[in-house]
Amino acid sequence: MEKKTARLTLLIDPHKKRAFEQLCAAQDLTPSQVVRQMIREYLRDHGVEYETGANANPRASMERK
Repeated sequence: MEKKTARLTLLIDPHKKRAFEQLCAAQDLTPSQVVRQMIREYLRDHGVEYETGANANPRASMERK
């Protein structure tokens, strides 16, 4: 399981936020769960590897590029 210790803050149109939250609720998911999944898929789709866990170095895989 991933350790969730970092926060990502973003600005979004209030109407989109409300629609997103409603869709997530309808699918019995939290917005955080969906955003984490989207980030994992985005990284995978772009071939970015990353470590998970307490000893992870988030820059390690990006330095290879």
